[in-house]
Amino acid sequence: MKTLESNWQTKHQTLDLLCELVEIPSVTHSKAEIKLAEYVEEKLRKLPYFQGNKELLSLHNTEDNRKFVTALVKKGNEKRTVILVSHFDVVDVDDYGNLKEFAFKPKELTELFYENKISVPEDVQRDLEKGNWLFGRGTMDMKCGLALHMSLIEEACTESFDGNLLLLTVCDEEVNSVGMRNAAPILLDMAKQYDLEYYACLNSEPMFARFPGDENQYIYSGSIGKVLPGFLCYGKETHVGEPFSGLNANYMASQLTCEIELNTEFCEVVEGEVTPPPTNLIQKDLKKEYNVQIPHRAVTLFNLFIMEQSMEGIVEQLRASAEKVARRIEQGFEKRAVHFSKIEGSSPNEVHVKVINFDELLQYAKVTHGEEKVDKILKRVLRDRGMKDDRDVSIHLVDEISILCKELSPMIVLFFAPPYYPAISSRNHPRINRVVGNIIDLAKNQNNINLKEQKYFAGLSDLSYVGLEKPASSLTHLTSNMPLWNQGYSIPLDVLEELNIPVINLGPVGKDAHQWTERLDVDNAFDVLRDMLTITIQQLLSENIE
Repeated sequence: MKTLESNWQTKHQTLDLLCELVEIPSVTHSKAEIKLAEYVEEKLRKLPYFQGNKELLSLHNTEDNRKFVTALVKKGNEKRTVILVSHFDVVDVDDYGNLKEFAFKPKELTELFYENKISVPEDVQRDLEKGNWLFGRGTMDMKCGLALHMSLIEEACTESFDGNLLLLTVCDEEVNSVGMRNAAPILLDMAKQYDLEYYACLNSEPMFARFPGDENQYIYSGSIGKVLPGFLCYGKETHVGEPFSGLNANYMASQLTCEIELNTEFCEVVEGEVTPPPTNLIQKDLKKEYNVQIPHRAVTLFNLFIMEQSMEGIVEQLRASAEKVARRIEQGFEKRAVHFSKIEGSSPNEVHVKVINFDELLQYAKVTHGEEKVDKILKRVLRDRGMKDDRDVSIHLVDEISILCKELSPMIVLFFAPPYYPAISSRNHPRINRVVGNIIDLAKNQNNINLKEQKYFAGLSDLSYVGLEKPASSLTHLTSNMPLWNQGYSIPLDVLEELNIPVINLGPVGKDAHQWTERLDVDNAFDVLRDMLTITIQQLLSENIE
C-alpha cells in the first residue's frame, strides 16, 4: 500500500475543506456554480496521482455550458468500480434574512448561532446545547458529502481499496439535474474506455427526517421518483359585469387544487414506506395585464412523488381527478347560476367542461388546424423562450395550443412539466442487501447507532439517473404529454437502461435543508460517517455477497 502526505484525511482537514466549499456561493445557475466545479478540479489536480494520470481527472461541460467533474482512481487492471456521486449546487439564501451575508461563511455563522442561542427556534437551541453543529447553506445539502468523497478519493490513491473509485460531482441537482443527465452518458463512455464494471453508485446526501421531530438515522437503498403534473384550465372570457356568461379559469384551477392538494389517495405504499401526498408548486392565471375581463386561462402544477406506480396508472388517476373536478365545476356553476337567475329573473346558463390530455390536444390541433401551423407555434415559443425556465415554457406551449383550439373550451388540459425523476430501488439486489445489513450491524456494535434502512430516499437525488426500473417504452404516457420532451428537455433513457447500476445512499446527520437553520452534525460526519464510508466501499467492492 502506498502512503502519501495527507490533505483531507483528518477530521480537522476535512472540516476545513467543507468550509472552503461552502464559502463558494454555488447557487444553481450562478457563476459561482461553475467556479466551484473548477475549484474541485483544481484541488484534485494537486494530488500526485492525478498529476501522473492527468487523463483520469476531467472537467466536463453540460449542454448549457455549466460544468461537472469526474475523477477516476484506477487500480491496475481491476474492473470493479464504485461511483461516488454528489452535487455542489445549493438553493438561494434569501431565507437567511439579516443573516444573509453570513450564509456562506460557516464558521462565522456558527459562532453567531452559539452566541445567540435564545434567539433561535427551540429545536435549534436544543441541538446547540448538546451537539457540535456547523451552520450555513450547503453544509449538509450536500457539500459535506462532496468533501467526504474527496477525502475517499485521496484515500484510494494509496491503493487501499480492492477496486476503483470514480468521483462524480455535478451541478444543477436542485433544479433540473442537468449535470447528472449530462453525466450519465459520460459514465457509460468511461466504463467502455477504461474497462470498468460499476458495482454500485454511492451517494452521500444527508439523512432526511421522515416526520417532524424524527431523530432516527437512515441508510437508503433507493431514491424516490417524482413527476410534475400540470392542468391548464381554459374557461370562457367575459366582462366582470356578466360573470355567468363566461367561466373563470381561476375558479377552475382552485377546484383542482382543492381536489389534489395533500390528497392521500395519491400516496403510494411500498413495504411500509409511504410517499408524501401531492402539493401545489405553481398556481396562477395567464393574463398579461390587469383589466376587467375575467381570467379565462389559468394553470396549476403539483409535485407528485412515485415509487413503483406505472406512468399509465398515474395518468389515469390524474385524469380521473380532473374529470371529477370538471363535474364539480359544472354543478357548482349551475347551482350559483340558478340562484342568480331567481334574483335577477333571467334564464341560467350552463357550462360543460372537457378533460383532455396534451397529446390528444396536440393531435386534434394538427388534424383541425394543420401540422404546419402547429409546428410554427411550437418553434416560435421555443425560439422566444428567453430566460423562461422549463416550467414556464411548458405552460406557454400548452397555452398556445389551447388558444389555437379554443373551440374545445371550457376544458382542462393535463400535461407534465420537467423535471422527471425516475424512482430507483436496489432493495432486492444481493450486494446492496448484504452491505446495508452489515453497515447497520456495524453502526450498532461500534457506535451504538440504530441505523434504519429506508427503501427510498425521500429528498430526491441524482441516483435517479443511474438506472431505470421500468422499460423506457413504459414512459410514453409521460413523454407524449410533456411538451418539452426532446424540445429542450430529455433524459437519456437508453443510457440509463444500459447503466442499470445498483444504488446506496449513506450520508451525514443534518437538519433543516433549504432553511436558514441548515446545519451539520460535525462529529457524526467526520468521526463516525467517514470511517463508515470506507468500510461501505470495501464491502461494495467485495466479490463475496453471502
